[in-house]
Amino acid sequence: MQESIKENLWVIQQRMAEACQRSGRSISHVRLIGVTKTVSSESIREGVEAGVGILGENYVQEAMKKMELLKDLPLEWHFIGHLQSNKARFAAGIFQLIHTLDRLSLARELNKAARRLDRKIAVLLQVNVGDESSKSGVQPHELTTLHREVSRMEGLHVQGLMTLPPYREDPEEVRPFFQRMRELLDGIRDRSQNPEDLKELSMGMSHDFQVAIEEGATLIRVGTALFGVRPLKTP
Repeated sequence: MQESIKENLWVIQQRMAEACQRSGRSISHVRLIGVTKTVSSESIREGVEAGVGILGENYVQEAMKKMELLKDLPLEWHFIGHLQSNKARFAAGIFQLIHTLDRLSLARELNKAARRLDRKIAVLLQVNVGDESSKSGVQPHELTTLHREVSRMEGLHVQGLMTLPPYREDPEEVRPFFQRMRELLDGIRDRSQNPEDLKELSMGMSHDFQVAIEEGATLIRVGTALFGVRPLKTP
């Protein structure tokens, strides 16, 4: 019998608590994002009823449809996919946090949209910590420059870093990438005029979030472990 989303969430929360205990952290410092790519609005409602309060979407148009269907729910929406510059103006007005700012051209578009909307957009800088050509993200050696330039933009508020590290069957093999991300965050904090703003590390997914928490993750992005294997078609 397939476990319910409520049961899945309970297991995830227990594993989060165990990882925090092992690393001497408070679980209040780690937030769970339910990754809802291709997940039906009915399943999302089940997750929200169980206690999920933050949802992560990969596509702007899919997110907009779900936001309309779920507008009666008190939700926080995060954008966690690759953001095309021509979608920036839409993303700017609907997400509470954009995790995947990875280039100056996108930053300029988001800043332009933010100023039109008279708002400040919270963003994370995505780092390609594994140097994988198939993944987006700024190279670690270019992070300081990107952070400096984005921090000057009035419409953007940099709150930390995000990564999609290389996939490894054994989560322990991913640990060095998470450690490197923590070092990179410490590095830009040291150079920042507002180090207290840089508090978020978005890293860790269904199979490796415990290791990510042990290495300092404050936001974990969990889809399959929470909602089950993704359906083939978008609901």
